[in-house]
Amino acid sequence: MPQTLSSTSMFTPCGFSPHLHTSKEGEQGGLIFQDGNLTSASLDALIQHLIPTTDYYPEKAYIFTFLLSSRLFIEPHELLSRVCHKCIEQQRLDDPVLDKARIRKFGPKILQLLTEWTETFPYDFQEERMIGHLKDMIHRIAPCDEAYWKKMNQLLQALNQKLATLSHGQEGIVKISTAVSDKLVAFKTKPPSIQREILSVCSDPYTLAQQLTHVELERLSHIGPEEFVQAFVHKDPLDGTKTCFSEQKKTSNLEAYVKWFNRLCYLVATEICMPAKKKQRAQVIEFFIDVARECFNIGNFNSLMAIISGMNMSPVSRLKKTWSKVKTAKFFILEHQMDPTGNFYNYRTALRGAAHRSLTAHSNREKIVIPFFSLLIKDIYFLNEGCANRLPNGHVNFEKFLELAKQVGEFITWKQVECPFEQDPNIIHYLHTAPIFTEDGLYLASYESESPENQTEKDRWKSLRSTILGKT
Repeated sequence: MPQTLSSTSMFTPCGFSPHLHTSKEGEQGGLIFQDGNLTSASLDALIQHLIPTTDYYPEKAYIFTFLLSSRLFIEPHELLSRVCHKCIEQQRLDDPVLDKARIRKFGPKILQLLTEWTETFPYDFQEERMIGHLKDMIHRIAPCDEAYWKKMNQLLQALNQKLATLSHGQEGIVKISTAVSDKLVAFKTKPPSIQREILSVCSDPYTLAQQLTHVELERLSHIGPEEFVQAFVHKDPLDGTKTCFSEQKKTSNLEAYVKWFNRLCYLVATEICMPAKKKQRAQVIEFFIDVARECFNIGNFNSLMAIISGMNMSPVSRLKKTWSKVKTAKFFILEHQMDPTGNFYNYRTALRGAAHRSLTAHSNREKIVIPFFSLLIKDIYFLNEGCANRLPNGHVNFEKFLELAKQVGEFITWKQVECPFEQDPNIIHYLHTAPIFTEDGLYLASYESESPENQTEKDRWKSLRSTILGKT
């Protein structure tokens, strides 16, 4: 990717500049500024501000912020149609004789805008209408310079390659999802192993943490920035008949990533509850504590939280005899790091440290930042719910979307890191396909390992034995 179009340079905390205009306070062309920052405007004014001219090109931070947030008010194909229409009007591209000198000044800028759009929001161009608008615009300027044909072909080739890669990755995730048996495998009174246990596949905590990081970065790479906005689409108050993306919310990659987190939680709990002997269960707990610590050191906070969550599930935490055999000091340190107190203050401090390390890193190993994803979604949700999309005068609340773009832009930077660790297909296959117990299955395995302690547990055990094992 050319350096000038690099999302990394655009959206790191240092690189993302909310100062989108040097104007003084007040209004310019329908745009409202405060302290030099664009704070609000009508949708029409924002669209106009996106459109390049012979002597103007919008700032990268503005392009990203507006393309990210505009889909709350107008679908991407409608936006691109309006952008192209205004360009045709302003540059008189319908005239029988084109002003070649002027269009040679305008051409590179509209090509740059289209390139940034296709690179940052490739999923928008899965629609044929989008490709149609894009080709039409380039066909109009191409007679003025032969180089524009070449640029169009390069742009389309890069876009097709990116969409093919993303599609291939999505298909892989779908195949994995359909192949996995997430249901409890029936067992006799004392559950035997339902699979090879994790320690027979990987006995080194550092290696497993690396392979978990592979899975995380692979799945993150498929999530488009627009999914964070589309997840919270509501009706636009100025158009009460429909929401944008009313047919589908287009958040499948985001949802698949949340499912991966849940799967890892249940896999950890299954691995702990499965062994028949207390000593083996304690060994598995200690192994996962070490894996979680390595995830923390790597900067993989999502796997770290999934492992801690799995170990804190009731069927695992009730195994008191097993936990008495575990050296828990390291576990308590990790729990402290991910403690939800103070809105996850400790975790947020550690995340800032990892983000700072990533900014100054010389190797991909030091650049890894995989946030605790559910909390990232929650932060974006509360930002969205806490501020209106439109102000009382109907203007778009652009100040809100600058903050949204800052959070999503940082995520884009992190998800672009290439995993530096060597991939182990056997371990990754196991993580994706090993059968896991349902919640009821986990409770039954837990009760079979350590007998119920009170009447409530005894009643539940009896009920589970009846429904799952067909025993009375």
